[in-house]
Amino acid sequence: MLIPRNTQFGMLANIATLAGVLVELMKSRIVSGDVLGVDDTSVRLQDPGFPGKMRTARFWLYRGHEDHPYNVFDFTESRRRDGPAKFLRDFHGHAVVDAYGVNDGVYLGAQDQIFAACCNAHARRKFVEARPNDPVAAARALAFYRGLYKVEDRAREASAAERLELRQNESVPIMNDLHDWLLQMNGDRRVLPKSSIGKAVRYALNQWDELSVFLGDGAIPIDNNATENELRRLTIGRKNWLFVGSNRGGRVAAAMYSLVSSAARHHLDVWA
Repeated sequence: MLIPRNTQFGMLANIATLAGVLVELMKSRIVSGDVLGVDDTSVRLQDPGFPGKMRTARFWLYRGHEDHPYNVFDFTESRRRDGPAKFLRDFHGHAVVDAYGVNDGVYLGAQDQIFAACCNAHARRKFVEARPNDPVAAARALAFYRGLYKVEDRAREASAAERLELRQNESVPIMNDLHDWLLQMNGDRRVLPKSSIGKAVRYALNQWDELSVFLGDGAIPIDNNATENELRRLTIGRKNWLFVGSNRGGRVAAAMYSLVSSAARHHLDVWA
């Protein structure tokens, strides 16, 4: 028997309501930890006041650390910080975020409650993009990052304490050298501020304190790649479903993505 699409949507909405208790439990466990990752992506939302018109809404992903291995999605109608502020109101610790979250205070609440750890993959990506502009300087920056990620590869299966010791011994000197080189490049008049290499240098310097947080805590990842990869489940699906029909539809989708993503992270049979 073919089940009509509207009936399927209604079934999903009812499941999302029933699963709300489980999603809230996963959320409570995520925010009870000391470290989490946060990322967001845009989605088109039908405007109820103007049929056929779309506006931009957001899906947010909050990824717990390995001691709280859950992924919870949230839906908001804007990128204002009231959504993250509500989700993270009981969180005390480090949030691994991008520069937007730091500079605009999107993810961060009270200064003595949530602290930012910036994603080094974002900083590294700026230098990858700058290779056509200045291949020599970009290669130098990428060499520093190659050294940092080699340390992370060796520390992948280590405990937080062991990872911290390795970072202190090997990553700190590399970061110091990278910082010295960035300052040198920033003071070089030949590096134009609006060039891609100039923007990459300033991006790293502007977020330097947050980019360096991982050096002082073995539980904090060097980047937010794990969260970005989980969010990709949604962005790939978005190419098929294209938009969200309502606020309720966004919340239903967020609940279902939370269930599927967390189940996959626990190596459960998602189809079952």
